[in-house]
Amino acid sequence: MCSHQPSCPSSEADGSHIVSAHPEQGWSLLCDGSIVFDDSGELLPDGRVVAPHRVPLAMAA
Repeated sequence: MCSHQPSCPSSEADGSHIVSAHPEQGWSLLCDGSIVFDDSGELLPDGRVVAPHRVPLAMAA
């Protein structure tokens, strides 16, 4: 799906670029076809879901 050179890493690796951002809706489309949500969750191109990486409140302070 990524059309620029050099191409981005697979959806399992970090480093893909944002193709379309929708901050008002809380998500962005990456060039590898992944959808990343503002809560840090992800929807991968093959349909797998990556749960949000939430930090416990005690650690956030």
